[in-house]
Amino acid sequence: MIGYSPAETARLSGFSLDTLRYYEKIGLLSGVGRTSGGRRVFSEDDLGWLGLFRCLRDTGMPIAQMCRYAELAREGEHTARERQELLQRHAERVEEQMALLRRQYDRLRDKIRYYENVTEGVRAG
Repeated sequence: MIGYSPAETARLSGFSLDTLRYYEKIGLLSGVGRTSGGRRVFSEDDLGWLGLFRCLRDTGMPIAQMCRYAELAREGEHTARERQELLQRHAERVEEQMALLRRQYDRLRDKIRYYENVTEGVRAG
């Protein structure tokens, strides 16, 4: 088994050491290994989980839902449908947010073009 120190895990996952500790404390990450001296050692599996958590966090999933997903996953395959539904609902919210951002981006670009025309007129005059 390949083991990663907390610092390596933070670097590879993009999460801070404090966030890694927090995720372990609230049970989002479970079963993190320890050395004989009590230092945390993260596995490839932990990095996989952290990659998923990065995706979920970056797309706005609340921590409570992330915890629920992790809890369901640890319960076993019989929770696959519930996990799928949880992720599907989240994906729908992400799609709605993306559509909103697209509309707002287009409006922003229109306003920038307006000011480009105004400033071009000022320079030409």
